[in-house]
Amino acid sequence: MKRESFKSRLGFILVSAGCAIGIGNVWRFPYVTGQNGGGIFVLFYLIFLVCMGLPVLTMELAVGRASRKSAVMSYKALEKEGSKWHIHGWIAMLGCYMLMMYYTTVSGWMVAYFFKFLKGDFTSGMNADDTAVAFGNLLADPKQMAFWMIVTVVLGFWVCSRGLQNGLEKISKFMMSALLLLIIVLAVHSITLSGALEGVKFYLVPNLDAVSEIGIKNVITEAMNQAFFTLSLGVAAMEIFGSYMEKDHTLAGEGAKICALDTFVAIMSGLIIFPACFSYGVEVGAGPSLIFITLPNVFVNMQGGRIWGCLFFMFMTFASFSTVIAVFENIMSFAIDMFGWSRKKAALVNAVIILIASMPCVLGYNVWSSLHLIGGRDVLDSEDFIVSNLLLPIGSLVYLLFCVTKWGWGFDKYIDEANTGAGLKISRKLKPYFQFILPLLILFIFIQGLI
Repeated sequence: MKRESFKSRLGFILVSAGCAIGIGNVWRFPYVTGQNGGGIFVLFYLIFLVCMGLPVLTMELAVGRASRKSAVMSYKALEKEGSKWHIHGWIAMLGCYMLMMYYTTVSGWMVAYFFKFLKGDFTSGMNADDTAVAFGNLLADPKQMAFWMIVTVVLGFWVCSRGLQNGLEKISKFMMSALLLLIIVLAVHSITLSGALEGVKFYLVPNLDAVSEIGIKNVITEAMNQAFFTLSLGVAAMEIFGSYMEKDHTLAGEGAKICALDTFVAIMSGLIIFPACFSYGVEVGAGPSLIFITLPNVFVNMQGGRIWGCLFFMFMTFASFSTVIAVFENIMSFAIDMFGWSRKKAALVNAVIILIASMPCVLGYNVWSSLHLIGGRDVLDSEDFIVSNLLLPIGSLVYLLFCVTKWGWGFDKYIDEANTGAGLKISRKLKPYFQFILPLLILFIFIQGLI
């Protein structure tokens, strides 16, 4: 069977960026930036994105493009005879399944809130306690939680069942174009609010006092973490799109465009959140409380708040759903390659698996609310800990070692693949950095995550 490919270069970039762009860009990046010195944090973030994120991204893409296969089969195609690198392919796929066990629920929250604003459930005069109660009611209702999760899963696999070009690429192009337009409209609206300038200053103007208080080491560490995790590397989520790529352009050049889009959305998210919150005197936090409690409280007291709330949660729905369908595509491609299934069968079987596997997260906030697993964490946080603190850094380290050591694919083969085509090239002089320094940086992130 001939390997599918993207219809256009733009399609590849938007689909890959859609996979990278997710809820972390919105509910973590702005808060961490504001707390860690504003523009100083952004500078360190960009440095680490280029020094760490981009190289590992090119490695995942290189493994995919050179092999033209999904996770396990890509390793088997490139590894030396008798070696066992392909075992990581199975672990990477486990990571994709586990990511979707909770990400589909969170994505469902975004859809639910879009419809809540559309119906007018959030009304003028509500305060933070009221919006907190609304979110608590959602979490306490397993039927409502399950419904929106099921909608997300069924729609996601339906999109992917239509094929790479007619499904994933076409829908991602529309969603990403709409997302970029929405984020600009929302940001422009926020920075034109009364008193919004103070929020912009807090967010992006370099703040040496904040850096001094937190400590430059902690600022650098936070920037390193954000730069590393923002691209969702290590579970073959990007490798699969490399397998659909043509060889017309270098991987560093294409990777840089993905990083730029991901960073643009993260920074612009802060320009939506901080000016609005400062304008209405609302304290900015991080995580779900920011999205589902703080911001609804801002929108309901804003002129035209129902419209702005709808637009914001449409943006969040596109941001989360673009990740969902990208990872679903990886899961389906794995099933097609490994078991010879048709695309329709792969969609149907995996839809059933994900629906069942997502239920513990849905029930973890209500029926199983007393269930605490890793370090006292609830179901969602335990699943997220395994993916973010274990599978992503370990997987990235495996891809790195596979591409730059003589026991794996080898540095020369990786560089040849990465530099094939027109565009930004990776210098062979970086070999010592890739072989000795970059692994230590990733190891540092992994150990710090465990601590």
